[in-house]
Amino acid sequence: MKETLLLVEDNKIQRIANERILHRAGYTVLNAADGEEALRVARENLPDLVLLDLMLPKLDGPQVLQGLKGGAATAHIPVIALTSLSEANEDRLRDAGAAGFFSKSKLFDDRAAAGHFLELIARVLEKSRKEKAGPAACD
Repeated sequence: MKETLLLVEDNKIQRIANERILHRAGYTVLNAADGEEALRVARENLPDLVLLDLMLPKLDGPQVLQGLKGGAATAHIPVIALTSLSEANEDRLRDAGAAGFFSKSKLFDDRAAAGHFLELIARVLEKSRKEKAGPAACD
């Protein structure tokens, strides 16, 4: 079964580039271009993972993260924060419920970064599957 990812990105070029990487890796990709749309799409489709830009119109990334983690139907969905901001924000994002962090500018600057990006997604999805399966799956 293909996993469904919600890609939340307001920059059209970045969104298309990331979507291509994800499609080539075999994922089904849903898109949202602002924070309000991200929450609506997540609630309607319950994706397996959310890739969340932090600087968005309408609701910013931290507000979307809070909305996802505060909702009963969406609280379990892992979120990887995508940002151009300093990695110093990583602890704050993890405290808010993000399962991972990736500097989206690396995807344009470094060909190897796409592989690292996909590896992070795979690790977060695997951890999520194990958590859903319960303690016996983690042995």
